[in-house]
Amino acid sequence: MNRHSTILLLLAVLLVILFPIGLTTGGIEIPVPDVWNIISGNYTGELGDVGRFIIIENRLPALLTATLAGMALAIAGLLMQTCFNNPLAGPSIMGISSGASLGVALVIMSFGTIAGVWGSLATISGALAGALITLGVILLFSIYVRSADVLLIIGILIGYLSSSAISLLNFFSTDKAVHSFVLWGMGTFSAVGMGNLALFSALTVTLTLCTVPYAKSLNALLFGQRFAENVGVSVGRVRSTLLLLSGSLTAVVTAWCGPIGFIGLAVPHIARMLMASSNHKILIPATALCGALMGLLCQIISVAPSLSRGGTIPVNAITPIIGVPVIIYVLMNRKKLLYF
Repeated sequence: MNRHSTILLLLAVLLVILFPIGLTTGGIEIPVPDVWNIISGNYTGELGDVGRFIIIENRLPALLTATLAGMALAIAGLLMQTCFNNPLAGPSIMGISSGASLGVALVIMSFGTIAGVWGSLATISGALAGALITLGVILLFSIYVRSADVLLIIGILIGYLSSSAISLLNFFSTDKAVHSFVLWGMGTFSAVGMGNLALFSALTVTLTLCTVPYAKSLNALLFGQRFAENVGVSVGRVRSTLLLLSGSLTAVVTAWCGPIGFIGLAVPHIARMLMASSNHKILIPATALCGALMGLLCQIISVAPSLSRGGTIPVNAITPIIGVPVIIYVLMNRKKLLYF
C-alpha cells in the first residue's frame, strides 16, 4: 500500500471513529451501547421514545448532513481553486453564497418569518433560486470572458451587489424578520430532518461523483489554459461545466444549511498538504474525506455540552477558527507550496 492509499484509509477510519462520538455528544448523554441499541431498534432503556427521538430524528440526520455538506463544499472549493488557478477562490468568493442569502432575504421580506414547514420550504426554494440565478449570470459571463482572473473578479463583484441588496432589504424589514435572517446566516447542520435527508444526500453525492471524470482535465488546467488546449481540453466547456457543478453543490448546501464559510476555502489546501500532490485523481477523494471530517468535527463541537452549555454554537463561529490559520499558512508559504 502506497502513501496516498494509507492516508486515504486513515482519513476514512477517522471518519468512522468520529461518527459514533457525534451520536453520543449533546445536551443529554447517551452511552455508545444505548446508541447502538436505538439504531438497531432494540432499545428498552430509561429514555425510551425520547432517546430514540434524540438519536434518530436529531443527531443522526445532523451528523449525516454535516458529513455530506462538508464534502460538497470542499469539492466545490477544489474545483474553483483549480479553475481559476487561485488559492483564494471558493464558493463564498464567487458570490454564490451571497446569491443564496439574497434569495432567503427576499423570502423573509415577503413572509416575515422562516418558521414552520412552509417557512422552511420557502427558505430552501429562495436560497436555491438565488444561488442558481447567480451561477447562471457567472456562466453567462464565462461564455464571453476567457480570462479566469477576470471571471473571478466578476464573481466577487456580483457577491458585493448581492450583499448590498441584502443590506437594503434588512434595513426595510421588521426586527423579527432581521432576527430570522441573522439566525439562518449563522449556519447550522441541524436543519435537514429525516424527511429531507434522502433528497439532500442524493443531490450532494450525485454532484460530487460527477466531478470524478474531470480529474484529468483539472490536472491539465493546473499548467495553464494554453497547455490544456494543446492536450485537447475544451477549456471553455470544461470550465463552465465545473463551475456549474461547483455552484450547484454550493447552492444545495447553502439552501439547507445556510452560508457555511471557510470549508470550501481551507479544506482543499489541507488535502493538498496531506497528500503532497496536485493530482486530482488523488485530491478529489482526499478533499471529499477531509471536508466530511471538518463538517463532522464542526457539528460535534457545536453541540458539545462543555462548550455550548446546552445550546448549539453556530457553525460559522467554528469554521473560521479552523480555516483562518490554514489560509494564513498557505499565503505565508505560497512559494514553498507548489500546487499553483
